Formats: sequence, structure tokens, C-alpha cells
Amino acid sequence: MKKFLVVSLCMVMAFAAYLSMGTMDNTPVSAPAADAKAKSFSGTFIVAGHGGHFAKADITVDPSNTKNPIKINSLGMDAIGSGKAYIFHDVRIDANDRTKVFWSTYKPDAGASVPSARVGVNDLSTGKVLKDISFPLDESAKFTGALYCGSGQTKDNFMPMTMTKKGYIDVFDKATLKHKHRVFAEQLGFDQNYIFMHGNTSPDMKTMMVSLNGSTKWGDMSKPEFNKRSGVIHNMLLDSAALDNGQVKILKKNTVSGDKAKTFTFRQTFTPDGKLVLQSGADRAYILDGKSLKLKKEVMMKDGENHDVVSGPNGDYAILTLRSKSKVGDKTVVDGTLQLLDVKKGKTIGGTVSVCNACHKKDLGDDVAKAILCGGDVNWK
Repeated sequence: MKKFLVVSLCMVMAFAAYLSMGTMDNTPVSAPAADAKAKSFSGTFIVAGHGGHFAKADITVDPSNTKNPIKINSLGMDAIGSGKAYIFHDVRIDANDRTKVFWSTYKPDAGASVPSARVGVNDLSTGKVLKDISFPLDESAKFTGALYCGSGQTKDNFMPMTMTKKGYIDVFDKATLKHKHRVFAEQLGFDQNYIFMHGNTSPDMKTMMVSLNGSTKWGDMSKPEFNKRSGVIHNMLLDSAALDNGQVKILKKNTVSGDKAKTFTFRQTFTPDGKLVLQSGADRAYILDGKSLKLKKEVMMKDGENHDVVSGPNGDYAILTLRSKSKVGDKTVVDGTLQLLDVKKGKTIGGTVSVCNACHKKDLGDDVAKAILCGGDVNWK
């Protein structure tokens, strides 16, 4: 009996030591099984494009399916703007009312008497345009080849920001779309040394992440290359309450670097807990600390140009919006696609799935042209 007790006690101690070793190196014994059984999730993903509508894809995501983790259950579209085909890059679902999506346009309004952009809001439940307003560009915006793209929000305000030169952040009242304030890149410390400005708000809406691509000093804007990228991306956190009132309060600054020719930052999102920022970079995606903005991981793209990184419901995974190449008949065209990103491991999972030409081909067949997407947002179920 004593011998049995001694053997049993030794076995218990050995098993406890085994568990302890697994914990000491931060690798739980159950980790492989947990990865293999990663929970699937689903939602309605929307993506802005150049055809005057956003793609509306009901998707299911299964991270354990390493070949095709994103399944499109249904694919449709909602038009924006009074029946006109506005070109736009920006969609931002209202944090107060998830049936509403705000948008802002990327190209000047063709019907305006003065150089103007448009902002609006759609009802996602009905597909109807609720508001569509033309608004003059600032007189200091001498380069207008690219207008609004990134955007943030607070409880009361929608805050799209321009890629013009000079660039600025506008503050619109959500209820009326009345313009309230305008904050310029100079107020953030940049003057003729940047290309394009983007940003997004933290989940608690207390801070606004703003990013600018660093550049050489601006030259003659009538020439195609009046400035060149430096390869440095300038990131900062602003106080949202100050922006609500048209003021600037910078809370944190940091930079990341990339390839001068290939790296270009566009849109980004925070994870739901606010601990990470997931930032697009064209040839790569960045995973940054949500408080210090320090680089944690860098993920190189192999299946397209990355324009947005939209966090999954718990931040473990994210959806990349990509401009990819696809074959239609005997042509190779640009397509708007989605791809899954494993945030913890810092790598993509599986291939891409089309949310643009997959729908266009129903109507256009082999005549389908390039499909340019940019920003995305999602309602997770």
C-alpha cells in the first residue's frame, strides 16, 4: 500500500511539473488543439469602391480552414448618393447606431460649381441614402487628385480626413452633417513634407489615430511627381474630445518605416480592446501597440496591395482589403478581394476571395473591367 502511494504521489508531481513547464514558456499544453479548433465568426462586411456603391458581403470566417477561411454566403451592393456614381474610399459604420454607415468621396463632385467633395449616410438595413451633401473643398487644397479616405468618429461627430495637399480633418455633426470644424496637417506639425493623411478612432472614441506618409518637400504640383515618399510613416494619437471642438492635442507620436517605392499607408483599425492598431501599408500590414504606437509585427503581402485592416470581433484575426490581380477571360484585371490575417501569429491565412468582380461578372461577363476597392467596415454577428 505504501509503495502504491509513493508511486501515485510521484506521478502527480511529475504531471504537475509537466504542466508547470508548459506554463513557464507561455505555451499551454492545450495550445495545438485550441489552434486547430479556432472558433468561426460571421458578419456583414462592406467595402467602398469606385462604382458609386459599396459591396455588401455576408461572410463566415473559419480560421481553422487554412485554404479558404473566408466564405461569402451572399454578395450584393448598396448605392450611395442620389443615383450618381460617386467615387469613394471611405465607409464608417456609426458606433451609436450600427444600421447607419457614413461615407465621404475620393474625387471632386462633378456637378459642383466650385471644387467640392461629398459626405453622406446610408441606412444599412434598407439600403437607402439618408443624406448626401456637397461641401466645398478648402481653398488651400491645391492638389485634389485624392480627397477623403480615412475617417474617425465620436459620439456626436463624423470626422473624415483628406488626402489633399494641404490635408485636413473635417468635423461633421452626425445628426445633420453640418460642418463644424477643420483641422489642418500644419497643426499636427507637418508642412509640405507628407503624402496623404488617414486615421481612425479607438473603440472608446477617446483617441484618434492619424497617419501621414513622410515625403520630400513639395515642388510644382502641376507635375506628376511633385514630391516623393521618404519611406517613413508618421503615426500619432490625438485627443478626440479636443478634435470635437476643432482643437489639437497630441498624446503620442511614433514612426514605422518601409520600402520607399512600395510601402504606403492607408486605413487602419483598432482591435476591440484598443490594445493594438492594425494598419495597412500597401506591400505590408503593420501591427502596432495601441498606446505607444510601437511596432509589434510586420506582415508582408503576397496576394495584393493592402488598403485596410479591419479587426475581427475579438482581435485575434482581421480582414485585409486588397487590390489583387485576377483573370477574367483572356484579360488580367484588378479585383477587390478580402484575406484573413492571424494577428497573434502575424501571418495571412489562405488565399483571397473576391467581393467586387465576383459580383460584377454576373452582369458584365468577360467585359468586366478593373474593380478598385479601398476602405472596409463590418457588423459582426
